[in-house]
Amino acid sequence: MAEFVMKDLVARQGLQDQFYIESAATSTEEIGNEVYPPAKHKLAEHGISCKGKTARQMKQADYNRFDLLIGMDEWNIHNMNRICGGDPEGKIHKLLDYTNRKGDVADPWYTGDFDATWRDVAEGCQCLIETLSVT
Repeated sequence: MAEFVMKDLVARQGLQDQFYIESAATSTEEIGNEVYPPAKHKLAEHGISCKGKTARQMKQADYNRFDLLIGMDEWNIHNMNRICGGDPEGKIHKLLDYTNRKGDVADPWYTGDFDATWRDVAEGCQCLIETLSVT
């Protein structure tokens, strides 16, 4: 969800030329699958499409391809550090670290609460863009 929320916010602000946004899985369970149907539905409720997206595995080379690597929770951060062989340049962060309430994004896979996940992702992405626009 965060990939598409971020892309939407960037497009609304006319900043598409300044960002390259792409999500990747830190585990292998969903590789090749489309966006989870309830997540797709939640995005559609907000007029955001994720058409054509399938999950891909994060690779070590992604560390050099991207300026920032954003995880949703502590488990993502752990896996990202493992895949990348550490974080010598300080590129790996949790999304909610950019907000006033640090912590993990609510995981709807376990909670079924896509509204809470939407709120976390929307707030985190908005704060991230504000932070990046200032620097």
